[in-house]
Amino acid sequence: MNLSFTSSSFFFLLFLFPLQAHASCQTTPNSNDLEEFKSFVSLKSIALVSILAAGAAGVLIPILGRSIPLLRPENDLFFSVKSFAAGVILSTAFIHILPGAFARLTSPCLPTHPWQAFPFAGFIAMLSAMGTMMLDSFATGYYKRSHFKKARLFDDDMVAGDTEAAHAGHLHVHTHASHGHAHGPASGGGSPVAEASMEEKIRHRVISQVLELGIVVHSVIIGISLGTSYSAKTIKPLVGALSFHQFFEGIGLGGCIVQANFRARATVIMAIFFSLTAPFGIALGIAVSSSYNSDSSTALIIEGVFDAASAGILIYMSLVDLLAADFTNPRMQSSLKLQLAAHLALLLGSGFMSILAKWA
Repeated sequence: MNLSFTSSSFFFLLFLFPLQAHASCQTTPNSNDLEEFKSFVSLKSIALVSILAAGAAGVLIPILGRSIPLLRPENDLFFSVKSFAAGVILSTAFIHILPGAFARLTSPCLPTHPWQAFPFAGFIAMLSAMGTMMLDSFATGYYKRSHFKKARLFDDDMVAGDTEAAHAGHLHVHTHASHGHAHGPASGGGSPVAEASMEEKIRHRVISQVLELGIVVHSVIIGISLGTSYSAKTIKPLVGALSFHQFFEGIGLGGCIVQANFRARATVIMAIFFSLTAPFGIALGIAVSSSYNSDSSTALIIEGVFDAASAGILIYMSLVDLLAADFTNPRMQSSLKLQLAAHLALLLGSGFMSILAKWA
């Protein structure tokens, strides 16, 4: 798995998303609604800029914070901030996304069978979580096998080269003193510390890419929801809620990117990609709002399926890859103060995001 996989998944989503959904339950907006909607374009433009700025600021704080000692991954504050962000992501999945998936996939606008007869939203979320675990496992294993295979080949080549040079360079003169040859790891690749460090880097790279994939899916959906909204009472609270949401999701993702130690180019691409997804969804929603009907069966099914899938991804990532990894970290286990700070940050992050469900 790599950046191209994330990008292809994103564009696959766009091709599947109905740009023009035919109504099966409610007709498209009438001309009066369209005229009223046009007056909201400026408000939606403000929302687009606000959410773009919030997402960009969130993902850039950990990345640029590497030059600030207080915000480096090895600092205790980093654990607390990341726990807060994980709480935001977990609450987003359980409180904001999953209920929406249930509502869409059990809508009276859909046929009773099969949609009313089986909890598809929970089933899809479960499959998505298991699929994420499998992808996580296979990708980590692939990266490890690929890296250590190259490391072994490099070490073997270095040892062979050293042996040939040694035998070609000395005169084969033997003395009475006993002597021997010893070959250590040529590049430090065989060092347990170096191997552990590389394994941790590989793990963080997989985590950051899978996490971005889950965030991208639901960011586009919520962006389209805002872009197609016809109510100022809906848009205004959504702007604040989504800005808060994107900011702290960005911090969580940015922290994973920093720990993965990507090259500068990959870091910039991932940061830009995250920052633009929700604003792109808003722009797309504005563009198709005159013909888009959120209550059509096609729109309900596709939005519900993607909401449930992204909820499963984010639930798995927040609990397993973000929280469990940090909360079982020996550094946190050895410090009661850090444990309390991280747990409090988790409760605050999930609590604040849950409260926002009252408005968005």
